[in-house]
Amino acid sequence: MRQRVSQEETSVALYWDFENLHASLAEARQEGAYSKQDNRFKVQEPLIDVQAVVELAASFGPIAINRAYCNWQYFSRYRDALLQSAVELIQLFPPGGSAKNGADIKLCLDAMEDLGRFSHIGTVIIVGGDSDFMPVSQKVKAAGRTLIGVGARKSTNRHWAKSCHEFRYYENLVESPVESTPRPTDAAQQLQADPAAEIFKRAVRLLAETHGDAWVNQASIWHMIKRLDSTFDPKEHGHANFLAMVKAFDSMVEVKEGESDQVVRLR
Repeated sequence: MRQRVSQEETSVALYWDFENLHASLAEARQEGAYSKQDNRFKVQEPLIDVQAVVELAASFGPIAINRAYCNWQYFSRYRDALLQSAVELIQLFPPGGSAKNGADIKLCLDAMEDLGRFSHIGTVIIVGGDSDFMPVSQKVKAAGRTLIGVGARKSTNRHWAKSCHEFRYYENLVESPVESTPRPTDAAQQLQADPAAEIFKRAVRLLAETHGDAWVNQASIWHMIKRLDSTFDPKEHGHANFLAMVKAFDSMVEVKEGESDQVVRLR
């Protein structure tokens, strides 16, 4: 009998219909930019911010599966971004010159197989806007897992988006919020140029957005930072440890006592 995995132990499975998102972004820029056959079968210029989607996935838990489906012969210019985010590439050749590569079908089959094999998967994230994903959404929810969808705003099927527990439009992941802040002091300018401060702010913002509360548990920030960059070490940035790093960011964050640990929010 399978033992139920606690919420704290659950991990994330991230599946990309990569060509679907790329095509949607290309078409949003200019109609026919991808749909015309001459444009489809040539090396593509990178349009997707891979890191932004991976960071969203990491905000829901440790990523156990990060798999992207595509005919990669035309997407080689994404190489560095995909390698840096540890994406597993699944090559799919279309059966004919004008045929679909069947990424959505393969993705759905793999997702269901993974749910049956790995009980630790608590959240499934599917990147793609097709209505073809609706059947798998019912299966994921019936299995008691959380389903998150990601897709381009103009091309996402609204029925598919509504079938998810939560849906995020890709454009909202990459748009920087406009902040009306005073002119930064010299200390603030130094923090802005500090890579440790940058990853700290990203971690806090992701956690705050995921949990719907600006105040986030201090311990969860460290776990989030390690999900974003497993090589991160405070000592390499002049801090004895994580707690010392938080104290050094006093001008950037507020800290107060929470129920079980200190909680932090960005100023």
